[in-house]
Amino acid sequence: MKQLMQGSRPRRKMNRPSVREAQKKTKWNILRGDTVQVIERKHPECGKQGVILKVDHARDRVLVEGVNKGAHFLKPNTDLGRPKGVTVQRERSIHYSNVNLVDPVTGLPTRVTKKILQDGSKVRVAKRSGAIIPRPEILTVRRRPKSVSVTDSDTSNDDDVWEVTYVSPDEIEKSAQA
Repeated sequence: MKQLMQGSRPRRKMNRPSVREAQKKTKWNILRGDTVQVIERKHPECGKQGVILKVDHARDRVLVEGVNKGAHFLKPNTDLGRPKGVTVQRERSIHYSNVNLVDPVTGLPTRVTKKILQDGSKVRVAKRSGAIIPRPEILTVRRRPKSVSVTDSDTSNDDDVWEVTYVSPDEIEKSAQA
């Protein structure tokens, strides 16, 4: 009964105005691997620059390397050689509107516009200097690499690949009737 009642109420997390606004956005100018600068004047680390580690599209937040660090407690775990709990400093997310991309020419924060070149490729262009902002190299590497483990079960003979091993039930009935 309790589970039925919980299912009828909307989840608060998905109903927040910030999440609803995040769902409206379809295009982002900030990518993983970009260098950004904190521009929010009230933020204690205003002016610091860092590289984007993660982009959270669902919440409009980014994780910047070396910026907005906070304490994070790790529970004791003897398997990992940690008999006591440990407090470590870890980057926390920051709203994407509080950071701007860094212009590759001037090294200062800039707004971004998109442009289509004559060869048909889409690029990001810095408003401050007009320079093209290249896509980060790290985007060519997958965050979760594909599994490429080779086992004994892999087929090594080309003739075995084309061998028909499945017989449908319809074909079995046809062969029994004939």
